[in-house]
Amino acid sequence: MSSAKKGGKKDAGGKKDAIVRAARERLEMQQKLAEEKRAFEEAERKRIEEEQRLIDEEEAKKEAERQRRREHKAAKIAKQKADGTYLTKSEKVRAQRAAQLRAQFGFTMEKDEDEEEEKAPEAKVQKRPMATKLKKKKPQPGDKEPEPSVPEEEKPEKPEAEEKPKEKPEEKPAAEEDDDDDWEKQAEDESKPKAEEAEGSDEGEGSDNESGSSSSSSSSSSSFMGYRSPVICIMGHVDTGKTKLLDKIRRTNVQEGEAGGITQQIGATFFPDIALQEQTRKVDEDFDLEVPGVLIIDTPGHESFNNLRMRGSSLADLAILVIDIMHGLEPQTVESLELLKKRRCPFIIALNKIDILYQWNAKQYTSVQEALSRQQQSVRDEFQTRYNNVVLQLNERGLNCNLYWENDDYRSSVSIVPTSALTGEGVPDLLYMILKLTQDLMGDKLEVREKLECTVIEVKNIEGLGTTIDVVLLNGTLKEGDTIVLAGLGGPIVTTIRALLTPQPMKEMRVKNEYVHHAQISTSMGVKISAPGLDDAVAGTELLVVGPDDDLDELKEEVSEGFESILNDFEKEPAGVYVKASTLGSLEALLSFLQDMKIPVFDVGIGEVHKKDVKKACIMKEKKNPEYALILAFDVKVNQEAQKQADTDGVTIFTADIIYHLQDKFTKYMEKYRESQKTETRKVAVFPAILQIDKNHIFRKQDPIIVGCQVLAGQLRAGTPLCVPDKDNLIIGHVAGIEINKKAVPKARRGDTVCVKIEQTTAQNHIMYGRHFDHTSQLYSAITRQSIDTLKEHFKDEMIKEDWEVVIGMKKLFGIQ
Repeated sequence: MSSAKKGGKKDAGGKKDAIVRAARERLEMQQKLAEEKRAFEEAERKRIEEEQRLIDEEEAKKEAERQRRREHKAAKIAKQKADGTYLTKSEKVRAQRAAQLRAQFGFTMEKDEDEEEEKAPEAKVQKRPMATKLKKKKPQPGDKEPEPSVPEEEKPEKPEAEEKPKEKPEEKPAAEEDDDDDWEKQAEDESKPKAEEAEGSDEGEGSDNESGSSSSSSSSSSSFMGYRSPVICIMGHVDTGKTKLLDKIRRTNVQEGEAGGITQQIGATFFPDIALQEQTRKVDEDFDLEVPGVLIIDTPGHESFNNLRMRGSSLADLAILVIDIMHGLEPQTVESLELLKKRRCPFIIALNKIDILYQWNAKQYTSVQEALSRQQQSVRDEFQTRYNNVVLQLNERGLNCNLYWENDDYRSSVSIVPTSALTGEGVPDLLYMILKLTQDLMGDKLEVREKLECTVIEVKNIEGLGTTIDVVLLNGTLKEGDTIVLAGLGGPIVTTIRALLTPQPMKEMRVKNEYVHHAQISTSMGVKISAPGLDDAVAGTELLVVGPDDDLDELKEEVSEGFESILNDFEKEPAGVYVKASTLGSLEALLSFLQDMKIPVFDVGIGEVHKKDVKKACIMKEKKNPEYALILAFDVKVNQEAQKQADTDGVTIFTADIIYHLQDKFTKYMEKYRESQKTETRKVAVFPAILQIDKNHIFRKQDPIIVGCQVLAGQLRAGTPLCVPDKDNLIIGHVAGIEINKKAVPKARRGDTVCVKIEQTTAQNHIMYGRHFDHTSQLYSAITRQSIDTLKEHFKDEMIKEDWEVVIGMKKLFGIQ
């Protein structure tokens, strides 16, 4: 009894010791974790301090550079004043505006400028800068009373503009355009002392300050250089009518020049204020147009062009999201919507294809309110129903939406403009809303700034010009002879502008036409730059101009910073196809599509297919991947010499204007190639099968042996050689035919009961059922190392997981390595 008590005490003592040990271990673990946490926090604190120190150093360097530039600029201005060549900003803007109008539209502003000088006092009373109008959400009836000078001033202008209607019918909008620009007031503001000193501070702070106070207005007016054209991008699902809508605005037909009606490249179209004024008056006759025009980037809507669409939306001040009223939100519409929300890009919804509504009464280029008012009640009811469905879908996505004429708050609610790309109905309303939103809400953002903001959107090979780049110039000035720096595939490119080209007004940059040459270009323009050494230029990157005091190495680093992410997209496979495309944007879209389709890419190139490209594609034959000895040429021509070389080397070249056609051609080619390979290697391929002979169905015991069997595993095919493993792998012949329920079949799978005809060669015809093997022996496919490799290479699509498990078992049985 006492020993039992002692044993109990020992057990209790042992338990206590274990508890103490466990507690001690937990405490030690907690202390260790606490120490690790302290060490981690200390390391993190040091890392943050180091990062902050580097940021501070970088900021100090930048501030020193800015100070140096300011001092240089001040010295330069002082020298210009001493030489008598100094011009105020308003004088520069006026000169640029006059040159722009002369170059693009053939207008001469001499007469208009004289009239403007005579009317300067009236203009001062009439006009106020766009920035001061940020307070107003909508024009109220009472707002018109203090501006009686507008109709009085326009009345004497109209007869003057109409004096020569036959010779120059466009002079009327030109005169009205000049009335809208209050250059004299700016000139007087510029002449005030300390104008240059105010410039630096106002320029940086103006974009965030929307208070509209009188003090901020007076200070900003001293550095005010006018407004640039807002940049607009158009997005949406495939076939919603994006390009057709642009065509209707432009009154041209770009889309018929596009393969398959799908936009393939980013296009940029400039709409001058003269053309815009005519349309906006259909919606609001008193609308005051203050921007020089609108630049629209037409971004493709299909999912394969995600790269281009991201690039387009990043450039835009405002987006137009096109939605088909008949289909509502579609996959790419949602994708574009999420992209816009992610980038915080304001947008308008164009509810397109209203002309498809049953019994719609169409009239070209009318305001949508007028168009709806003349429809039958049944048409209006159908429109309201479909409109409500789209709004409901948008509400589910967290968006407040209203028809633009019912929208009281443009900041919190998205405006919907019903349109027809076929008839042009709603187009005036769309232009009106673009201009109203940008002028009312983005006045500070649209102010012209001297700092260059220029983005490369396409790299193109143009006959007669060589490789050129299409850029969107938001701010600043480009001149012929400027030294520019931009990102290239092989590193930064430093070159000199040879020519600045723009399309004819209201034409699109991606359509081949006659270009207008310019000595210099400034603000919100789609510009084509011709310069040497642009072959490796990368679209979507920044373009910089080298100034007299700029450090070239710093500019090179700056343009290369954001380029690594683009380079990462070019993942080349050791075995794959060779890809050629007309532009880098098209190449990015094609590579993205090929990646989704699991088509490997060996190398890429831009421009026409040459002999050297065929030689590159031919490398695949040397690497024993002859199926990939082909070139996918997207929207490019094939040189005659290249075609001859391809025929000689056995390299296939597929050309297409649409990505999906290339995929179809490649898919058919691969199917045909695989079938030919299967045909050539089918005799070598042996599929795994295990058979159990049915002793009750022995129809013939010698050549040809005919027996009933049960397929235990794998798949039995005609031509399969059979052996008996338990008789030293005795080969008894090959399967000449398979029948199930007295019907011939090409193959049988596990669980099937079949009748098998086994034919023998001369060396095998002595083998008989009952003498050399019987129903107690199972029959196996006589597989080899070569047959297994053939299955892996050419017949993988005809094998299932269970078949490969049978192969693994047979390898062990037959001792195959």
